[in-house]
Amino acid sequence: MARAMLEYYKTVLQKVSFDAKLFSKELQKAISKLLPFEIEELKHWLRQFIIDKPELKESLLYIKA
Repeated sequence: MARAMLEYYKTVLQKVSFDAKLFSKELQKAISKLLPFEIEELKHWLRQFIIDKPELKESLLYIKA
C-alpha cells in the first residue's frame, strides 16, 4: 500500500504542476503523509520532474526542510 501512496502523490503533483502555489501545497501534504524512504524516492523524482519547470524550483525548499 505504501507504494500506492507514493504513486498517488506523484500523479497529483503532475496534475497540479500548472500552479506553483498549489504544487507546493500538495508537496507539503505528500511529505507529511509519506514514510521516510518514500520521501527520498519522491525527492529524486521531483528533481527530475522540475528540470524543465523553473517556476516549480522553489518547491525544493519544502523537500529539504
